Amino acid sequence: MSQLLQGRVAIITGAARARGIGKATARLFAEHGARVVITDLEAENPAEAAAEIGPDHLGLVCDVRDKMACENAIARTVAWAGRLDILVNNAGVTQRRTVEEISPDDFDLVTDVSLRGTLYMSQAAIPTMKTQQAGSIVCVASLSALQGGGVFGGAHYCAAKAGVLGLARAMARELGPSGIRVNSITPGLTVTDFSRGGSTDERKNEMAKDYPLGRPGHPKEIASASLFLASELSSYITGATIDVNGGSFIHA
Repeated sequence: MSQLLQGRVAIITGAARARGIGKATARLFAEHGARVVITDLEAENPAEAAAEIGPDHLGLVCDVRDKMACENAIARTVAWAGRLDILVNNAGVTQRRTVEEISPDDFDLVTDVSLRGTLYMSQAAIPTMKTQQAGSIVCVASLSALQGGGVFGGAHYCAAKAGVLGLARAMARELGPSGIRVNSITPGLTVTDFSRGGSTDERKNEMAKDYPLGRPGHPKEIASASLFLASELSSYITGATIDVNGGSFIHA
């Protein structure tokens, strides 16, 4: 296998869950030669998740809603590895709520993790990437941001992920002169535990029968889009959004 990320250092937020997009991304990056830092909440045990990938990787507890925690995670990463090449803003949380059901606490939780967390981690990573005059930031949004829901997330989740897309595009414009690329991916229905009981794998397979590819996605397939955007294969791409949804939503 070619080593697309040989010598690179990557930090991936919300990446400790076994059946998650973040963990699949961490594993794939490691397979391609990267040294990987997994961050997540303490309850998810990021140190154990990193050890499962291999001895050359690091797990850190970090709540992305906490700006100081984000800054500390980046500082520890740079102290550990001497550099930082890739940030994948993967941390997120969803809720099934109607518009009328969304409480102030619901809105704060979902937007703080997905949108505020993306801002805080990016702000923490940017100075090191500017010093290097190179870096790739990948923001994991959602198909829900494009089509207004339709799977598991409520309107506040759609709004938060749409905000991630706007933030990524703005960062791409601002940071391009510093050699930092910023792109997004919008996963569709994927066989993970992200929905926390929102649907079984069997239900997801049933829902995806009418998709052009006839099935839901798998975490490694989403991770592969992040690998492309993190590597030099996408060296002239910034401000882009890549749909990874099996053709379930095709738009101009």
